This record gives sequence, structure tokens and C-alpha cells, in this order.
Amino acid sequence: MGRKNWSIRDEEWLRRKLTKLCRRGQSKYCEIRGSSIHGLGVYATTAIPEGTRIIEYIGELVDKEESERRAWKQMEKAEREGAVYIFTLSKRWDIDGNVPWNTARLINHSCDPNCEAWIEGRRIFLYALRDIEAGEELGFDYGFDVENYEDHPCRCGSDGCVGYIVSREQWPELRKRLEGEAGRVDRLP
Repeated sequence: MGRKNWSIRDEEWLRRKLTKLCRRGQSKYCEIRGSSIHGLGVYATTAIPEGTRIIEYIGELVDKEESERRAWKQMEKAEREGAVYIFTLSKRWDIDGNVPWNTARLINHSCDPNCEAWIEGRRIFLYALRDIEAGEELGFDYGFDVENYEDHPCRCGSDGCVGYIVSREQWPELRKRLEGEAGRVDRLP
């Protein structure tokens, strides 16, 4: 259906749908600012109590085949700009959060996270793991696999930073891999 065949009703429906998506991608608890971790980050605009649902990670629901295609395309671009926004939802589906109204896509990884992603049906929300102070940058464990750890250096700067974006559950395996590399294993807690 080309745009010339759209009715005023179709355009109004699309405008309402986009407005709703934009609202879902925003939160009274946070805003985008420059980050010392990586480019842009998301910061608490007010004190956030532990357990609070902060923001939804929104985007297009895509199957694994399409997700893989888009991830490779985003990886090529990321080599210049540094970001891939594919979020695993289930064995069959992912969310491609590479849309401008998805504020949560800019939450950086942290080895000492203050947020955690929870999957609720076909939606992803970020919740506070602990009380978060106003002005504090939000961060969560991206949970990347240890297999390609060298491709994902971590810049979170936390006291417990392991130097790579690898899920906490895989830190023992990362330690084993780094033990043979002089001067690198001492960074692990």
C-alpha cells in the first residue's frame, strides 16, 4: 500500500500508534545525558526506590532469523558508532530496540548494575536492583556470552569491573581464559 492510497483515518491511526510508542519509551524516572562510560547514558531524574519499574525497553518484535540479519548490519555500523540494540526476548523472538523513541537502549552496561531487565510476556522492563540516587547513571548487566569477550571491552569503571561485558555468571570462565594472559587476571574481583 503506497502512501498515496492512505486515508486520513490511516494517517491518524499511525500518528496515535507512534505517539503511544514514544510515551512507552519515556519515563518520569530518567533522562538521556552524555556518559563517561560510552557516548550517551540514561540517568535518574529523581531518587528511585529498589524494585521500581523504571522504563520499558521498546522496539520491533522480530524473529531470530531477522534478528541475526539486523544484528550483523548493526555490528557493521557499530564498528564506527559502537552500538547494537538487539535484546533477546525468548528462544523464538528478539526486540530490535534501534528506534529513536527507545530511551532504554542507551542504558549502558555495568559490572555493578543498579538495574535489571525483566521479561514480562513479550515486553522488557528495567527495574531498580537497589535504591538509586537522583543523578546516578543507570546500568545493567548486558549478560553477554564469554565466547567473544574480546569483542566487548567494558568501560563501566566500577570497583568490580572485570574489563569485559560478560554476564556475572560467566566471570569464573572469563577468569580461566585470562589466567594465561599476564597482567589481565588481576582485574577480576
